[in-house]
Amino acid sequence: MDPSTLIGLALAFGALFGMVTLEGAHIQSLLLPPPMILVFGGTLAVGLAGSTLKDVIQAWKALPVAIKGKTTPPQQSIDQVVKLAETARSEGLLALEQEAAKVTDPFLRGALQSIADGTDGDELRMMLEDEVATKIKTDHGAAKFFNSLGGYAPTVGIIGTVVSLTHVLENLSSPDKLGPMIASAFVATLWGLLSANFIWLPIGSRMGRVSELEVERMMLLMEGVLAVQAGSQPLVLRERLKAMVPSHDLKAPGSKSKDADGSKGSKGSKGSKSKEKEAA
Repeated sequence: MDPSTLIGLALAFGALFGMVTLEGAHIQSLLLPPPMILVFGGTLAVGLAGSTLKDVIQAWKALPVAIKGKTTPPQQSIDQVVKLAETARSEGLLALEQEAAKVTDPFLRGALQSIADGTDGDELRMMLEDEVATKIKTDHGAAKFFNSLGGYAPTVGIIGTVVSLTHVLENLSSPDKLGPMIASAFVATLWGLLSANFIWLPIGSRMGRVSELEVERMMLLMEGVLAVQAGSQPLVLRERLKAMVPSHDLKAPGSKSKDADGSKGSKGSKGSKSKEKEAA
């Protein structure tokens, strides 16, 4: 799980709380039910009105996946495809049917099954590309919904402020009440801007980024299985797939540099020094 979204939102609201505290205000002055009901309820309502019910349901279903942000490292996908290439070269393409039963990823499992069934390479490429295009279209719809909420929220907040100020103008005969009423009126604008930039737009951006990573993984697997079908050598295939991935994404977190013989550099240097002392 990638906790960047949760950490970012916690820091953002923490900064807001810190500002309110340092200003000497009270957080309760911002937690007013009427403007919050209008902003959140109105934003969700107009978001629903501007989309279809199926798209809205699909967007909310995709939210937990985006928050978790769980993606397969490219190096893991490369190792998996290279292992499949070794199996195909040693046991034949029909052996991939048994490997497909062990794979949990439906995209890769379907590709391997198609290869075992004797699907033509060009036809298989078209099928996989269509599946990737469908994935992009589905994810784009979910991200677009939350980005649209980020566009509606500030305007809904302004509407709430205008409504509240209208009520203020009705009470000009009570000057002692104008200050608190005007302050409350601008809370709607605050929550409109706050929800847009602290909630809806970050979620939309997060969904877009997670979708990009997943599509990149699917493209990597597609090129890999097509090369396996064509009989590519495992070592050549590994280098080809590694060339499709940025170098910083291939480094496993916490990995340490090693010498050519597989031993760590620090130990190798100590061993060489001890040998030099013994020789002396």
